Amino acid sequence: MAEPAAYVGVVGASEATPDAAAAAEAIGRGLAEAGALVVCGGRGGVMAAACRGAQSAGGLTVGILPGATRQEANQWLSVAIPTSLGELRNGLIVRAVDVVIAVAGGYGTLSEIALALKLGVPVVGWETWQIDGVLAVDSPQDAVTQALTIRDPT
Repeated sequence: MAEPAAYVGVVGASEATPDAAAAAEAIGRGLAEAGALVVCGGRGGVMAAACRGAQSAGGLTVGILPGATRQEANQWLSVAIPTSLGELRNGLIVRAVDVVIAVAGGYGTLSEIALALKLGVPVVGWETWQIDGVLAVDSPQDAVTQALTIRDPT
């Protein structure tokens, strides 16, 4: 199997608005088309939409789940990893990726953004928290382009 172009975390709320879900799906599709691997929390909302988009373009998706079983995973995951860590799994998501794309989101998304910034992982944001260090973009396509441009491949 060829190495992915990038490991990209797509983070956002487990209950997404229709606009956030559409954006996440477009982001997932765009990442897959560029050869990137999508890493997320593996459940619903933004996570499921990003995986659905990636799968529709033949991409690979990895979900790092908060619970103890794979049964909580969304149906578009290629790989589901149960952790039994609850929200602490957000740190694993951030550690596993080259760059994070935050799509809208609540406090869980905020924690992922904060962890990424603290660890030096670049963050691109579509309609998410306005924080120093987050590169705000206006469209899902721009989120993909910027994420693949600013990622740190180490």
